Amino acid sequence: MKHPTGCGARTHRAKLRRDHAQPAAPGDTPMPLRLAAVIAALVAAPAAAQDPTPTVYDDGRGGEVRLPQGDISFADAVTSYEMGEPAPIEASRDPAATLGPPDWESLDTADRIVTLGCGGALTLQFTDNALIDVAGPDLFVFEVGPDVEPSALAISADGEAWIEVGAISGGRAEIDIAPHIEEGASFRFVRLTDDGEDCRGRWPGADIDAVAAIGAAERVVFDGAILFDVDSAALKPGAEAALSEFAAGLAERDVALRVEGHSDSQGPAEYNAALSRERAASVRSFLLGQAATEDMSIAVRGVGEAEPVADNATEAGRAQNRRVEIIVRAAAGSEPEDADAEGE
Repeated sequence: MKHPTGCGARTHRAKLRRDHAQPAAPGDTPMPLRLAAVIAALVAAPAAAQDPTPTVYDDGRGGEVRLPQGDISFADAVTSYEMGEPAPIEASRDPAATLGPPDWESLDTADRIVTLGCGGALTLQFTDNALIDVAGPDLFVFEVGPDVEPSALAISADGEAWIEVGAISGGRAEIDIAPHIEEGASFRFVRLTDDGEDCRGRWPGADIDAVAAIGAAERVVFDGAILFDVDSAALKPGAEAALSEFAAGLAERDVALRVEGHSDSQGPAEYNAALSRERAASVRSFLLGQAATEDMSIAVRGVGEAEPVADNATEAGRAQNRRVEIIVRAAAGSEPEDADAEGE
């Protein structure tokens, strides 16, 4: 941020701060706690019950960005922040300032952004949504100041394997991920790395206010223990109640679904992949029998142990990894109904 200028008042972020001041690695305790909170909330009231509201946001440079999913589009957890050198002023070192919708106004609100520092990096996570490919740009970085300072972007499904998708710079703050990914893929992490070239002033490096998935889908997580017995793909009686409530929340929404089965790393990988797909297929079959979802396009994917959200070295971590995720996206961008697990 070399000479930032005010861009007018903005609505304060709906998810402001969320107690994410301390970054957490993908397998650390905070992530299982967040996932457990999502699961608990889901059983009480399915997360997909509310239809997202398309919203227009100030892009910080006199323009506007329309996000079809509204506030759910924004990254809402910090995974890591590696501050570069030279470092920014103290007020702009809190990575949690990037969570939720943009809210920077002027130099007086420098605590509402995080500056990467020269060569610094920031990794954010989408917990209640997923980054997907749609027509046109898919990812938008709200970077403040007169110019978009160069930063490389990478995305990941699991926080471990990364795909470089390009860079933002100059007047370009959006990225189209389509050339870099397989069709139907979804991602939970985004990493921004300052190019380390322009290190002047009190805010060296890119100045990030928010990061949004233009191509966003809702992500709803079910605990595997709620849905299935050990080594079984048959739904438990309690699972039907939770899934019925989820389906009812989708009534009158024009959406398509993808059901993804996930496992821990215990046992052969091939077995885990097959079982996770069978479980996803069981959920699909149940949803196709519900009035609210019987006509929807519902794809299935057996992920197995490939995309953990917690450490498989502990029982608590393995329990978090045994789950079913349902990706909810606009029907116009739905995947083929018989999308297979392998190769996605």
